[in-house]
Parts: sequence; C-alpha cells; structure tokens
Amino acid sequence: MPAIIEVVDLVKHFAGVKAVDGLSFAIAAGSCFGLLGPNGAGKTTTIELLEGILTPDSGRILFHGAPPGADYRGRIGIQFQHTALQDFLTVRDTLRLFSRLYPRPLPLELLIHLCALEDFVDRDSRRLSGGQRQRLLLALALLGDPELLFLDEPTTGLDPQARHHFWDRVKAIKAQGKTIVLTTHYMDEAQQLCDRIAIVDHGHLLSLDTPQALLDQHFEGVLVRLSDHPALARLGLPCTRQGGQVELVCSDVASLMPRLLALQVPLTGMQIRSPNLEDLFLKLTGHSLRSGA
Repeated sequence: MPAIIEVVDLVKHFAGVKAVDGLSFAIAAGSCFGLLGPNGAGKTTTIELLEGILTPDSGRILFHGAPPGADYRGRIGIQFQHTALQDFLTVRDTLRLFSRLYPRPLPLELLIHLCALEDFVDRDSRRLSGGQRQRLLLALALLGDPELLFLDEPTTGLDPQARHHFWDRVKAIKAQGKTIVLTTHYMDEAQQLCDRIAIVDHGHLLSLDTPQALLDQHFEGVLVRLSDHPALARLGLPCTRQGGQVELVCSDVASLMPRLLALQVPLTGMQIRSPNLEDLFLKLTGHSLRSGA
C-alpha cells in the first residue's frame, strides 16, 4: 500500500534536549501503525508533530507525498488522552454540538452505529462509564470523516472488557479504510490492532516491522522460566535473572529437558511460553513500557 504519511529525519529540541532525533518511517494507507516507547522516549512529541500541533526543527513530514497543506487538520481526526465535554448534554446532543464544527460531518446515526453508542446515546455524558466515554470521544474524532486517525493511549484506565469493546470499534473503523496511528502502553493492544510497530527510545527509532516479524527477528524459540540454580550457567543459553527466577531463551525444549535433569535442576513450577511484545520491549529498551526514561 502507498504511504499516507511519511516522516524523514525528523528532529525536535526542547531546552537543549533532543526529544525527537532523526526519526524516519512511513505509514501505509489503510493500516494501523503503533508508536511505542517508555515515558520520555519522544513518542508524544512525534505524535504532536504528525498532528500539526508542533513544528519540527528540521526534517520533513509528507502527507500523500507532499508537505501538509492548509486543509491538513480537516483531513485528520484526533482522540486525545484527555478531552473536556460540555456538562448536562446527552451523548446525542454532544455529537450534534461538535458536528457543527465541520463543514461536512458524518451522519450521526452512522457514527452511533460505528462506535456502538446505541445503548447510551440519550444518557447524560457525565453518567458514562470509562469505556462508554472513550467510545464517544472516538466518535467525536471521526465526525469530520478523517483519512488519518490518531488515538493517543485510548484505553488507559479501562477494565479488560471495556478495552476489548474498544478494540472491536477500532477494527471496524479500520475496515472502513481509515488509517490509524496508535500510541499505547499495552503490549497486547498493540499486538491485536497494529499492522506495523515502531519502538522508539530517547528520540531514536529502535525497531520497525510487523509484530510477528519483530519477534522472529529478536527471539529464536521459546522462553523457559524456572527457579534459579547454579548449574543453569553450564547450559550456555541466553538468560535473564530476576527475583530468584531465571528465564532462558531456548530453540529446542525437547533437548533442553534431559540436560536440566542431568544437571539436577529442579523443574517444579517451570513455565514455557512464546515471547511477546512485552519481552521484545524489555530486550530493546531495558525496562518495561510504563517505566520512566
């Protein structure tokens, strides 16, 4: 697919700090692109540059192959982390109010269906649950029928059921041909929704590819977790230690088991699992996604 938006050598400074330091990537039209990074990695600055809220110090942002024009903001939609809503309005009235800001808003009934607002569309917005409020904010971001939709940590603080409901809405929106740029602190969310993922830290791009390609690139085999034991050092396998536990990277579990038994390593509580994006993030950045940086 052709790129809807492209970033070339993007740089942004704040008080002598390079928040974004030479980032380059392209986002295919009709895809969901995940931008991941720990706090302080530069992802929020990058998103605000893409949204046109900030101006880069150097580098280029290309929209359909050209610098964003005067109509750019009318062709994108943004769901911010925090958005204030007018009190004493129902969901339907809120949609009507915001629709007046757009020359050609999407029909309200289409938005109500697309974002699954039917069950609470006539409820006061102050009485919405966290998940219902996020779906309303998603509908507001879609009012102008944008080509490109930015979702900034849209499920933070939601319970698992509400998160899964929101994922269903994002998938439905993508099926309409929209391009989505997602920032999230949840690895399972990125793995569920994103076609490609960029991991950034200290303003630099660390890795970029599909979720499965990234895992295949950085891990060979499965992860085996068991209690630490001095004999494990004799295996010669890559491992990490934490809290009395050892996690080994193993390409052949069948051959590992006899070796563990021969070394008299206790197998009680041993766990075997496939690596996930959380493991990848820890390997590339050295800390969890929610830790400071």
